[in-house]
Amino acid sequence: MFKRLALLSATFMFVLAAGAQETKKFMLVIHGGAGTINRKNMTPEREREYRAALEQALRTGQAVLARGGSSLDAVEATVRFMEDSPLFNAGKGAVFTHEGRNELDAAIMDGKTRKAGSVAGVTIIKNPISAARAVMEKSKHVMMAGRGAELFATKMGLEIVDPSYFWTERRWKALQDELLKEQQPQASLVTADENRFGTVGAVALDQSGNLAAATSTGGTTNKMYGRIGDSPIIGAGTYADNETCAVSATGAGEFFIRWTVSYDIAALMKYRGLSVQEAADQVVNKTLKAVPGAEGGVIALDRNGNFATPFNSEGMYRGWIGVDGVPHVEIYRD
Repeated sequence: MFKRLALLSATFMFVLAAGAQETKKFMLVIHGGAGTINRKNMTPEREREYRAALEQALRTGQAVLARGGSSLDAVEATVRFMEDSPLFNAGKGAVFTHEGRNELDAAIMDGKTRKAGSVAGVTIIKNPISAARAVMEKSKHVMMAGRGAELFATKMGLEIVDPSYFWTERRWKALQDELLKEQQPQASLVTADENRFGTVGAVALDQSGNLAAATSTGGTTNKMYGRIGDSPIIGAGTYADNETCAVSATGAGEFFIRWTVSYDIAALMKYRGLSVQEAADQVVNKTLKAVPGAEGGVIALDRNGNFATPFNSEGMYRGWIGVDGVPHVEIYRD
């Protein structure tokens, strides 16, 4: 009798432990831009820098999720880290416009409530992703742009910096190279992919089963004044819905806007019953690939922790990390 009770008790405790373990499922997936990224164009030193930065970004967000933090907190913290790195085209590492300015865009979305916030064309906000979250949580709006967004961020107590903070020699040289091309007879005005597709993003699933997405960018080198890409456009470069998935995109923004890339992935899951992998592949490697110039990729994560990182360019900085705390980073196609 006592042995039977002990066995039942042990079984009950095992079930409880298994249930507790199940509630701890969480996942974080990131990207740092897509384009012509291959081994022959990457020095070993630069590759090590990128891998180290991507791994640290993953650990930053994973630490939030591991202690029971929200997916929103995780994607914001992760993107803030990448905004502070001069390696990526976001925040500190932003590229320059034709006029020699750094104009930044960012967006964040909560999959539980489908609330969203974004900022566009800002020049003095140190971390645009935090400004986007402030728009979502502390205003009645979804998007704020330019001077208005900067005034709002200032009133919200966010860190404001002099525009010179965003200056880096590498990005300035990239602009000069593009301006020089314009002066050459019959010169190609196509910008190097590394600058065209520079964006950072994160999608996360927290222990409560909620999804979130965040994206931040400096846009494209030599872009025209006031140009806004897909990153701050909800449904284009950023989207999250607990019923389907969270998505952050990187690529040729004008195409990602016109094809509403992020929402299209969610819609294929919702209305056609595709998996996150099937839906993301359909949009990136079929729909977009059929359109000349529509290069780039996405990271997409569903409510069960399944994720996809398809891209139709030569490479994409990407990575993921789960409960085990082991960061996985990939750069090239092979």
